[in-house]
Amino acid sequence: MKAVMRNGFGGPEVLKVVEVPEPSVKPGCILVRVRAFGLNRAELYMRQGLWGAVAEISGIECVGTVVSDTTGAHREGQTVMALMGGMGRTINGSYAEYVAVPASNVVAIETTLDWDILAALPETYAVGWTCLHRNLELKAGQRLVVRGGTSALGQAAIDIARELGADVIATTRRSGNETLLRSLGAAHVVTTTGDLLAASDWPGGKADAVLDLVGNSTVLDSLRATRRGGRVCLAGFLGGLAPLTGFNPLGQMPSGVHMSFFGSFDFGIPEFPLSDVPMQQIVDFAAMNQYRGRPTRVFSLSDVPMAHQLMERNEAKGKFVVVI
Repeated sequence: MKAVMRNGFGGPEVLKVVEVPEPSVKPGCILVRVRAFGLNRAELYMRQGLWGAVAEISGIECVGTVVSDTTGAHREGQTVMALMGGMGRTINGSYAEYVAVPASNVVAIETTLDWDILAALPETYAVGWTCLHRNLELKAGQRLVVRGGTSALGQAAIDIARELGADVIATTRRSGNETLLRSLGAAHVVTTTGDLLAASDWPGGKADAVLDLVGNSTVLDSLRATRRGGRVCLAGFLGGLAPLTGFNPLGQMPSGVHMSFFGSFDFGIPEFPLSDVPMQQIVDFAAMNQYRGRPTRVFSLSDVPMAHQLMERNEAKGKFVVVI
């Protein structure tokens, strides 16, 4: 089979299309014929070696059809979504024509959506739905801030929150993104790299909830911008992986604001079963345009290095998808 393999750590040039054997399928796993997959910023860090030892074939999500299922739960040819379960990290991932995935990380779906549209949904919408409905417990009418709104996950979160009936404030580091963010459902767009409450376009008051996708560099400011009893969920690292130096919760966290973290690598473990996420409903909403997530650009397998290069330059402004 063809696969994009990393021949070392470094820039996009270390990614090469090669012929490799089809993966063997261990008990409890499913062999999936990959029809398309989304690209993620996490895969840039894996390629660069910033996450330590990782699999030679990257890719943390895909959509495709079942070739064989050792558990007997899915029929051959069944359309499925697969995400996480060690893909791209501890086992070879979805940058390939076939991938073997733990059954706990595979979801059967029924749909007539094209592969490219379907591939824009698994990771971003599963994470966005979990953060908003579980960690933040967002309700209709509440004010949600999405820090990093132009990212694929940010756009999915805005989409989900809009459908839920929340009042969405989206942040961006660059001017010129206002039209995009408002078209997704943001009622307000704030352009800032620092203090939310001091930004000239901040609409006043504090937030009920903040989904912080920028990371450690902004999370303390996100806490300060949240009301007593409100919630902040840290779920991204657009600002890099550097830790908070000298973090002192007693002196730096505001009283009464709840903070949590969600990492999608936990999907599939008993505490975070993928069945908790209504993936079929997400797909149905996308088919009815209630969820408007669409790929901003579609690539072939041989284009993956170029796609990585564009992502590093922050030119994606949404979800990149590869169709095989």
